[in-house]
Amino acid sequence: MLTHNIFPLREWHLEHMQKTVVKFVTGLSDNPSRWEKRQNKKYNNIFCVQRRLNHDLKHGVTNEEIQLFLQKIGTDSSFKDLRDKEGFKERFLEMESFFDLK
Repeated sequence: MLTHNIFPLREWHLEHMQKTVVKFVTGLSDNPSRWEKRQNKKYNNIFCVQRRLNHDLKHGVTNEEIQLFLQKIGTDSSFKDLRDKEGFKERFLEMESFFDLK
C-alpha cells in the first residue's frame, strides 16, 4: 500500500525557516550598501519574517521545530559568531517574544 506524503516539500520549508530566522537575527553587515539597507528595511522586519514562517508552518514545519532552532541559536557553539554580532540580542529577544519562549 502506498502512503501519501501530505507535505512533499517539508524538508525545503524546514531549511527555509532556518535561513529566514538566521537572516533576521543576523541583521545587516558591518558596512552595508544603500541597496542592502533598503532591502533590509523593506523585507527584514518581524512582520515579514512572521509571514514567511507562517507559510512554512502551513507546509509542515512545526512550532516546536522553530522553538528548538531558536534554542539552538541561543546555546550552540556553531552560532557563537552570530551571537557576537551587534544588535543580535534585541532581534533574538524579538523572535523569542514572537514565539513566547521563556
